[in-house]
Formats: sequence, structure tokens, C-alpha cells
Amino acid sequence: MHIHGWVSRAIGASLVVFNCTAAFAQQQETRTDEIAVEQAKKAKELKPYEPGTAERWTEWVSREFLTEPGGFYPFFGSVYSGGGFTLGAGYRQYYGDKTHWDVKGLYSLKNYKYIAFTTDSWGHAGGRVDFHANVGWRDATQVAYNGLGIESPQDVSNFRMKQAFFGGDVVARPGGFSVFGAGVAYEDYTLEEGTGTRTPSIEDVFDPNTAPGLGENPSYIHSMASAGIDWRPSPGYARTGGLYQISYHDYADRNGSFDFDRIDGEVVQHIPILRENWVISLHGLVQTVLDDEDQVPYFLMPSLGSGSTLRAYSAWRFRDRHSLLMSGEFRWIPSRVGIDMAIFYDAGKVVPRWDDLSLKGLKHDVGVGIRFHGPVATPLRIEIAKGHEGWNLVFGGSAAF
Repeated sequence: MHIHGWVSRAIGASLVVFNCTAAFAQQQETRTDEIAVEQAKKAKELKPYEPGTAERWTEWVSREFLTEPGGFYPFFGSVYSGGGFTLGAGYRQYYGDKTHWDVKGLYSLKNYKYIAFTTDSWGHAGGRVDFHANVGWRDATQVAYNGLGIESPQDVSNFRMKQAFFGGDVVARPGGFSVFGAGVAYEDYTLEEGTGTRTPSIEDVFDPNTAPGLGENPSYIHSMASAGIDWRPSPGYARTGGLYQISYHDYADRNGSFDFDRIDGEVVQHIPILRENWVISLHGLVQTVLDDEDQVPYFLMPSLGSGSTLRAYSAWRFRDRHSLLMSGEFRWIPSRVGIDMAIFYDAGKVVPRWDDLSLKGLKHDVGVGIRFHGPVATPLRIEIAKGHEGWNLVFGGSAAF
């Protein structure tokens, strides 16, 4: 009886388990059928995704301006810092898989003009070497000059600068994130009276002691070499990576009067947060003329004040032999299609001696901006910034850094 009772209970438990399993399976099958019916119903109701106006606009900008167009195309850029709103166009023709020539021109509201012929050949030596060459001319009709030093007066004068140039450079990435560059160019400068009607021309306010090189028209063989590490996806637009680079510039005056050497040290670091929904971006730049005895023309001195340095100050606001710039941005991405926004802070100074380059006496500003970008470039940047001299509205044709 004991064994018979145990067997009966086992058979009963098995039947219970079987019945429960069958009922569960039947419920699951019924639920699966219900889900299938609901999904079929939803599928009939679903409509294809239609991007909003902002997404369609940014996609058009990216397609038209950022994807290396062939033939005629709109061209955004700057003739020279401070030239105001600029319109331009270009024509590009490919004559190799990764090689093209380009003719482009710009014209600004201040009558600044720029025209250039360039050729670029990318991705040689297994994608590690790029070559570039250009020849062109620019005319900046009313470049600002406030004098030398971080405490230079807010009153401004202006001058006209014409520059003819030709040259070439090479960029190599031999391995890892290392990057090296070298180039040489001929640069011929002609300085004339400024055409601005609201400010006096430079020679009416300054002399060669307060504007070194005033009255001269130097021509230079400008040689450059750089070395660094760069792991940004693209210099024109990045939310990750960084750049740590040092550059050497040799300006050899053909007449020997205004020879000088300059070193630039630059750091860029992008720190993404939560899958790049937010980004902290940092930038530092130091420029220094190496020899205190060298004569540097006023228009080639390191400077601060523009849409990519001290953004609340007018272009070329501060000039001297050495400069320091620090910038920080908190960026967020309302649309990954092509729009970023940012809150930023800039601080910097210029000084006549290297020993004076410290964190004391900095000029600073704060601001907010919106950027329209593609995967590799930022063709339009609009920012407003506030400094101790007031507000400044910035229109930029490239990334801030």
C-alpha cells in the first residue's frame, strides 16, 4: 500500500505538472496570437518616419557644403578676421581618386576680398600622407589696430592689408595618433591707409615706435614645422579625442629687417559624457616670439580677440609679442543630425616679455552659441559673448577649436 500510494501521488503530480504546462503553453500561444494581431494592426497604422524641418535643413547643409562637392558649390569661410559676414563660391574638379583642384572666392560686407587656387591630394602611403598647395590673394580693407599690450585703449584705428601668397605643405601620420607637418610659402604684404569711415587710419594715430614696422611692406619666406598627437575624428568637428601639438614658424624677410621666429603650443581636449550627449571641451594656446631682439611687424604679432579666441572682443583687439589663451565649453547636442549648442568661457592676455606670461591680469568673457555641422566640418557657428567691453555677436565659418 505504501508503494502503491507513492506511485499514485507521483502519477498525480505528473498529471498536475502536465496540465499546468499545457495550460501555460495554451495561454502563451493565445498571448502570442494576440501580440501578432496587435502588431499587425499597428503596422497598418504606422507611417514612414518624416524628419522635422530642422533635421531636413541640417541634412541639406551637410550634403551641399560638407561632402567635398564636385563642380560649383557655395563656399563659407573668412577672408580675414574682422571682415564681417561673407559670401563665397567655389568650383572643384577631381583629377584622381583622392586628388582635386579648387578655385574659390569670398567677398565680405566690409569689402574684404579673397581668391585662391588650391590642389589637394589625400591618403598616400597607405592613407598616412596628405599633400596641399595653394596660390592666392586677399585684400582686407579695414583691419583694426588698438596698439600694443593687454591694456591698449579701446579706441581703434585701421589699416588696409593686401597679401599675395603661394606655397605648399605636407601632413604625415606615420602611426598611432602621431601627426607631423611641414610647409613653406612665399607671402608678400602691402600695407595701405585704412578705408574705414568710422575710425582713423593707423598712421594718423601711431608711429613706428607704437606700431613696429609701420610704413614697411615686407615679403617673407614663411617656413613651418609641427609635431604632435591627434586622436580627434576630425579637426573641423569633434566630440571626442584631443590634440597636443607644437609648431615652429620661421619668417625670413627678404630684406632682412623683420626676420623673426615664433613657437605655438596648442592643446585641445574633448571629454564626452553619457554617449556624447554632453561634451566638455577645453582649449589652450600659447604663442611666443623667440628672440626679444627680433623686429616683428605690428600686423603679424600674436593677437587675441575674434570669433575663435576672446569671443567678446573685436578682431585683433589685443596684440603683443607673446599671448596666452584658455577656453572651456560645455556642449550639448539637441540633434545629432547636425546641431550643437554650447556655453563657453574664454580667458587670455598678451604681454611684451615671456616672463610676464602668467595667470594674472587676464581678460575674460562668457557666452552661448549654436553650431551647424556635418561629420567633419562646421560651416556655420553663431555665438554671443559678454566681456568687460560689452557684447559681441560672432559668425564663424569653422569650429571654435
